[in-house]
Amino acid sequence: MLKVVVTGPLAVGKTTFVSTVSEIKSRHTEERMTQAGALVDQLDGYRADGEAAKTHTTVGTDFGRLTLDERMVLYLFGSPGQQRFRVLWDDLVRGALGVLVLVDTSRLEAAFEVMDMVEAADVPYAVGVNRFPTSPVHSLGSVRAALDLSPGTPLISVDARDRDECLDALIAMTRHVLAPLESV
Repeated sequence: MLKVVVTGPLAVGKTTFVSTVSEIKSRHTEERMTQAGALVDQLDGYRADGEAAKTHTTVGTDFGRLTLDERMVLYLFGSPGQQRFRVLWDDLVRGALGVLVLVDTSRLEAAFEVMDMVEAADVPYAVGVNRFPTSPVHSLGSVRAALDLSPGTPLISVDARDRDECLDALIAMTRHVLAPLESV
């Protein structure tokens, strides 16, 4: 069993990513967003897939599974994106092989808090730039500079609705995690 955490700011595509790549019907702890939460869940006009307004949010974790071979299974855990659910983070990341951080180019500044949290957990990670139809297109080099990523941190362009691209992101993250072990 290998555990991977998919994280990122609110409304960046974590639930979609887990659903897309999971071989089982993924499990979610989503609830309808309410006016009471509007004070803390800053969406600022965000539109999911460029169309409908976001109406639900993850309040616990998403869960999916991907069998790699007869001996290895990858368990995917999607984290909630809001600060108020950060209390789950330590338990969620404990024992993780690595973390995939999803970001959106229209809201890169929202990724800084999440990146700090991932780096503080001292878990290897990769970053996936989730492509939304309404987000500005930037080169991976400019995204790397904006996020102040080290040259060794994998940075991948991904569409969280495309299974092959999600698998490519997981492969890049896994290669990054396993690279230090290959030199031993």
